[in-house]
Amino acid sequence: MKKITVLVVLLSIFSSCDFFKKTEEEAPKVPKKDLVLGGDKDENGCLASAGYTWSKLNKECVRAFSGIQLMPTEPTDDATLCAYLLFDESGNKSELFLPNVEGSIILERDGKNKPWVYGDWQLIALNGYQLKKAGKLVYSGDGEIGNNVTGTNDTEELPIEE
Repeated sequence: MKKITVLVVLLSIFSSCDFFKKTEEEAPKVPKKDLVLGGDKDENGCLASAGYTWSKLNKECVRAFSGIQLMPTEPTDDATLCAYLLFDESGNKSELFLPNVEGSIILERDGKNKPWVYGDWQLIALNGYQLKKAGKLVYSGDGEIGNNVTGTNDTEELPIEE
């Protein structure tokens, strides 16, 4: 009978909650990785996921797509292939944001009614804006700020379903 009692006591000790808690505490804990929101800032602190990029011309984070939109002259349905322009206050410098190109290009002009130029890029103010590369027209736009990608000027509101 003493052997059975000792066996029951030993089983009770090994199966007690305190025994299992101690073994869990001794196991190494792996820290959880925290999800950092807004962690996609670039080297200038611009939040890329919100559409911001660094403007060399304005020296601040901007949304390039809020500038003047230029559509590619080759037909495409892909809105991500648009280029965008921002101008400085004098109008003598223009910052060009091209699709699939990191950073921007600063074009400058020598005076009023002259084209903005950088290397083989040339921006001409003619019926809006025309952008040429090595003499070939690659983008054009009507000069409206924040124009719709579809090119429509229709401001009719869509009916709201309730």
